[in-house]
Amino acid sequence: MINWKRQMALAGAGLLSFSAHAGEVNTAEKAREAFMQAFKPFCGQAFSAQIVQDNAPSPAWDQPLVVHIRDCEDKVIRMPLHVGEDRSRTWVLTLTPEYIDFQHYHLHEDGSPDAVSPYGGKTLAAGSATAQSFPVDEASKALFVAEGLGVSVTNTWAIDFPSEQSMRYQLSRPGRIFEVEVDLSQPIPLPPPAWGYNPTATD
Repeated sequence: MINWKRQMALAGAGLLSFSAHAGEVNTAEKAREAFMQAFKPFCGQAFSAQIVQDNAPSPAWDQPLVVHIRDCEDKVIRMPLHVGEDRSRTWVLTLTPEYIDFQHYHLHEDGSPDAVSPYGGKTLAAGSATAQSFPVDEASKALFVAEGLGVSVTNTWAIDFPSEQSMRYQLSRPGRIFEVEVDLSQPIPLPPPAWGYNPTATD
């Protein structure tokens, strides 16, 4: 004999569990969308940046840093990072229904891609409207191993807005921390275009 009360109770519990999961998914999706929107007030502008943490400093980074929040589409943000005269780097955030993908593109002065490009990760946790982290993805792990950079297979990148006037970029892994803070309070003159930039191209 079927215990209908028990069946109804189980069904109710299942619905509650499904509703809770759906609510969590909806909350995470809204957080990701809000995070992408956080860049919009600064789009088309450039800002000074500085290294605030680096436990393995390199002279190559001992130069003026400029972050250009160049392109802000509904689902894609592109931000070149200029290190002195080196205009090879562009950060690209792409919103998908399930996660935000964060990739680092490195192009040489002639526009050709670097051997280690692109690389990055995607969100696994919900994050928030002001902070998201990006554990390294499988394609980047394979690239790092192929290029002799196995130490980077545990990388996690993060971007957050600690205030309305600042943004931070962080790379971390066991034994390594690198963090750049961007001053959003005062735009500066736009830098030259990033190397290889084609305004009509898509990533």
